[in-house]
Amino acid sequence: MAKFELKLPKMGESVAEATVTNWLKKVGDKIEMDEAVLEIATDKVDSEVPSEVAGTLVEILFNTDDVVQVGQTIAIIETEGGPVAATPEVKAEAPVAVAEVAKAVEVAKETVAPADFSTSDKFFSPLVKNIAKEEGISLAELESIAGSGKDGRVNKEDLLNYIKNRGSQPAVVAIPAAAPKTTPAPVAQAVPISVNGGDEIVEMDRMRKLISGYMVASVQTSAHVQSFIEVDVTNIVKWRDKVKNAFEKREGEKLTFTPIFMEAVAKALKDFPGMNISVDGEFIIKRKNINLGMAAALPNGNLIVPVIKNADQLNLVGMAKAVNDLGNRAKAGKLKPDDTQGGTYTVTNVGTFGSVFGTPIINQPQVGILALGAIRKVPAVIETPEGDFIGIRQKMFLSHSYDHRVVDGALGGSFVKRVAEYLEAWDINRDI
Repeated sequence: MAKFELKLPKMGESVAEATVTNWLKKVGDKIEMDEAVLEIATDKVDSEVPSEVAGTLVEILFNTDDVVQVGQTIAIIETEGGPVAATPEVKAEAPVAVAEVAKAVEVAKETVAPADFSTSDKFFSPLVKNIAKEEGISLAELESIAGSGKDGRVNKEDLLNYIKNRGSQPAVVAIPAAAPKTTPAPVAQAVPISVNGGDEIVEMDRMRKLISGYMVASVQTSAHVQSFIEVDVTNIVKWRDKVKNAFEKREGEKLTFTPIFMEAVAKALKDFPGMNISVDGEFIIKRKNINLGMAAALPNGNLIVPVIKNADQLNLVGMAKAVNDLGNRAKAGKLKPDDTQGGTYTVTNVGTFGSVFGTPIINQPQVGILALGAIRKVPAVIETPEGDFIGIRQKMFLSHSYDHRVVDGALGGSFVKRVAEYLEAWDINRDI
């Protein structure tokens, strides 16, 4: 018999940790090679961790809702035969800190009445909460710690550094409420009650909670302002109708309007690099690559934003393949964590649901997002050398939301106008 350490695999360059959401196997279960052992979740993507060997699951090292770092051992599988070469172990930068974390987690699991951090408006991972409970850190004290994680979140390193220097810092004292201990819990913590008994009350799923937090944080962070422009896309509609069958036959891919719009956005971002930036505190980061996020609705109603990397380097065929690949894998729940990372600008197609235009919320830390409205046949004035006349044209609205902290109206308006110019200048005789 030999023991194999199942580690959390690398899931992308920018993904360092994941949350255990569900164990598909329990101790004592037989496992086949490549069979899924547990389900994990990153910020937006859920995925499975398969076993690299066949054997019996003999030990589970993390519970549901625990946060695991890439490279950490999450389970032990006993195999038959000689020793199995486990994945090279990732060396911890701070062995003492890792030991402290493990100890804190174990002690926290045994705590009978753990502290409650649910009243906080800030997000804290289960691991951070466990360490805080073990160290006797109050909610007010935990909220006062400056976080270095995404959106200013406090991660375990921030908390351990705080604990290490705690003695030299002024204590943060939580002032007890004036009301007696028998005061009922705040309404916000209670489960809503149906007044008439006919309402159904359900808890948000994990992804909806994340989306909710991201949307509120974005509105609180950025000064949202919008610019709208109407675009005549008659030539694009005629061109697509003419070539879509030949395109699908030649490329094995359907040609939708989305890659056409994405190509125009990528070109406009090259013309206006001031829109291809992000904000970090009082600093502006000018992004070298143009990575376009394409907001997509999942079958369960949740939203996800897969990213087309280096979109400005793709021709229309490449863009169509990238759009279809990400869209199909999003619908099938097959996106990888890295597929949603690194976006520098986002496009959302509200016209898919019949909306004429919308006012989308910025995908932080980006500074702009473009909403594509529904394409409609409308009467329009057509200017010709012989005079003006009324005709039926295919038109749509582009709605541009941008961060007024760093993007002024001139830049925000000029950018969306450039996108419109690229679309209206579409060559109806263009080759596919």
